[in-house]
Formats: sequence, C-alpha cells, structure tokens
Amino acid sequence: MLVGRLTHDPELRYTPNGVAVANFSIAVNRPFTNQQGEREADFFSCVVWRKQAENVANYLKKGSLAGIDGRLQSRSFENQEGKRVKVVEVQAESVQFLEPRNSQGSGGGGGGFQQGGGYGQSGGGYSQNGSYSQEPPQRQSSNLNDDPFSNDGKPIDISDDDLPF
Repeated sequence: MLVGRLTHDPELRYTPNGVAVANFSIAVNRPFTNQQGEREADFFSCVVWRKQAENVANYLKKGSLAGIDGRLQSRSFENQEGKRVKVVEVQAESVQFLEPRNSQGSGGGGGGFQQGGGYGQSGGGYSQNGSYSQEPPQRQSSNLNDDPFSNDGKPIDISDDDLPF
C-alpha cells in the first residue's frame, strides 16, 4: 500500500483488444528527514487496468493524492538503442481518491484513507474488490440550520450520559 501524489497526469491507452490501461507515477514522502532536516520522497511508476484505468484518467491529475493497493512486478524490454532495460512497476489492484475532485493538490482537505471507498464518507472510489462504486460526490455548501451543534446563542443541554467519555 502506498499513499502519494501523482507526479504527472495519468496516460490512458487501450490494448489492441480494447482493454484500458493507465500509467502514472506517484511521489511518496519518507517518514523521516535527512541530515539537513528535509523530507525526501520516493517515486513509483504505477499501472492500472480496465475500468479503474479509465476512472483514474478521468478523476486524477498531477498533484492529486491517491492511495494505491497493489503488487510489485518487474519486466524487461529492449529500448531504441538495443539495450535491455529492466523496469519495476506497481500493478495497482485498487486506487483510492483521497481528496475532493475540486482540490488542486495543495495538501489540504480530503476524504482520508478509507478501507471501502476513498472519497469522503459517502463513497465514490474503489471497493476492496476493485470495482468502482459511483461517481465522486461534489461538495455541497452547508446550511447552518442543518448543523445541530451550531451556536444559536442558547446554552446546550447535554447530560453526562450523552458524552462518550
């Protein structure tokens, strides 16, 4: 499992059989700082297939925060100069969108990493089996009348039995 920000927009392609595949890379911050007090990052190439690939290409962009659950896979090929190149990639089994769609990747806000769906509390993301549940919800403006805890100037009557601690 990796959590990081996309370093470029996903590249969506289709195989000759019509199967969607998206390539992208993520930067994952290391949990410690170096001797100069700076935080370093590792960069991972990721590949996702089928409907998930189309959704990644439609909803994620450079700077988007994503959670990747998958496995490492190595492959080799011959480049244009005729040299053998070995590549290690993350084959994503599920991708979770970890911030609202309208966020610009500024590091703030987000739905948080969740087991079942990755888009806030109301779903929109990938489930554990890799299927996409629904289109990510748009944030709606809140109405003060909807908030039972808003300060309307009256004292709040809460008994000790209502408190969870």
